[in-house]
Amino acid sequence: MAPAAANVGARDRKIGRARRRAPIAAIAIVGAVLAMVAGADLLAPHSPIAVRMEVALKPPWFMPGGQLAYPLGTDALGRDVLSRVMFGGRASLVVALVALGASTAIGTALGLTAGYAGGWVDTVVMRAVDVALTVPVILLALVFVVTIGPSLWIVTVILALVLWSRFARLVRGETLAWKQREFVLYARAAGSSPLRIVLAHVLPNLANSVVVLATLQIGFAIVVEASLSFLGAGAPPPAPTWGGMIASGRTYIESAWWLVVFPGAAVVLTVLSFNLFGDWLRDTLDPTLRF
Repeated sequence: MAPAAANVGARDRKIGRARRRAPIAAIAIVGAVLAMVAGADLLAPHSPIAVRMEVALKPPWFMPGGQLAYPLGTDALGRDVLSRVMFGGRASLVVALVALGASTAIGTALGLTAGYAGGWVDTVVMRAVDVALTVPVILLALVFVVTIGPSLWIVTVILALVLWSRFARLVRGETLAWKQREFVLYARAAGSSPLRIVLAHVLPNLANSVVVLATLQIGFAIVVEASLSFLGAGAPPPAPTWGGMIASGRTYIESAWWLVVFPGAAVVLTVLSFNLFGDWLRDTLDPTLRF
């Protein structure tokens, strides 16, 4: 039995190390996307909105008729696809990061309050969470667009209104567990105020979970932004967005496939990379998943 147990233990440790192995490709793609978005003004070979009808619908450089000056080809108005993908990524990431920042702050604050205070405060917050979780994001965004007009800020606000509930539910559940721990009970017996206990003793123990959830939600936010831009609820033309590029390029899918494939590939690779990075971060930071 002892050798068998040793073999099982060795196998579990090996699996644990494999699960915590950093996804190098995903991290490299995330880093490349962030660098591309941050340096789009310097790296983009052309203006993303400049119209050049003389080079309209040029194929990528590796196809017959393509030009190295337009590596990923041009659209129906002669705009460089590579430059538009770069600036479109900026729109998607800015929306995702701003919305996540706001939802993380709101959800964490409400989750801590509900979990620690309990009673009617907990009931009110959790009913609000239930309502937010049932709201259809796309429908809500389209209602705002019809009444106000398309804008990336509308998409950002809608995402923040939806995502905060996920953070509140997670933080509230963990707060309920942490506030029963001995060091919290000792701090309460020593006369520490509820605010000090929450900020100094409970919140630091929740930080890892909040960071992991935020990382995993980046991909969701990018997909929602791309979907809304595809439906015309994002930034109005000629501002480039990945979803808007796919929507405008679908008319030419048979003759100019690159108008859809390259922005679509950017969405898929970015979302997949952030999800893989979030999974690895969860396995690394969560002690319950360690062997």
